[in-house]
Amino acid sequence: MKKIILSIALASAFVSCNKNNEKADGYGNFETTEIVVSAESTGKIEFLTIEEGTVVEANQTIGLIDTLQLYFAKQQLLASKKTIQSKSTNVLSQKNVLVEQLKTAKIEQARIKNMFAENAATKRQVDEINGKVNVIEEQIKSVGTQNAPIQNESENIDVQIEKINDQIKKSRIINPIKGTVLTKFIEPNEITTFGKPLYKIANLNEMILRVYVAQTQLAQLKIGQQVTVKVDAGETQKEYKGTLSWISSQAEFTPKIIQTKEERANLVYAIKIVVKNDGSLKIGMPGEMWLKD
Repeated sequence: MKKIILSIALASAFVSCNKNNEKADGYGNFETTEIVVSAESTGKIEFLTIEEGTVVEANQTIGLIDTLQLYFAKQQLLASKKTIQSKSTNVLSQKNVLVEQLKTAKIEQARIKNMFAENAATKRQVDEINGKVNVIEEQIKSVGTQNAPIQNESENIDVQIEKINDQIKKSRIINPIKGTVLTKFIEPNEITTFGKPLYKIANLNEMILRVYVAQTQLAQLKIGQQVTVKVDAGETQKEYKGTLSWISSQAEFTPKIIQTKEERANLVYAIKIVVKNDGSLKIGMPGEMWLKD
């Protein structure tokens, strides 16, 4: 009976030994590109329609920062612009009167010059009408000079209005990418400031397994290569198809997530493997890369 038990034990040890000899070609952790969305204006959060775990579409408006003071400032500028435009209208009306006077004076000037050519008018009359035309032309120039600073002031107000329009636009919280909200940093009715983080979002449809490999393995790897990725799933392992998307051009020391001191002293190369997520893969989850099934 003892011999039978010993034989079973040895057989089990042999099978276990063969299983342990099957090692993955690389180990790492899953990550993704995380984006922190920050406030682009200052004020009270009027509403914010997201929660952690919410899937949000790209370019979707999910919140608003109070714009009341910006609205009042814009209305004040619009009122100032109306006042300036009325000044400009008065100046331009004076110019229109002078332009009509100049037309009449030039007609009179031409008539007197013709009469002078026929000796029907004196040199004094010609000089007087020429002087009158010159005076009106100078007055028109003067009116144009008076209107220039008014026009500049109006254009300056237009620029200020555009700035406020841009601030109002940036008061809308617009989600930049389609993804899942990972962390929410603020709640409605709280006060935010420019640059303050509001929430963190990431696209979890595709995960990246960052693996560290030795230099001797680089010859087996190339961009676009298909590999097998395995993760623990209870007593078994779940397999995914992955695509090698990036290989580091520089060596680095093995990161401290590798447990033994000896392995951490080695130089390795980081690679990234893109994996379609079926919902089971999470940020930070460990994974294995297998070049052969």
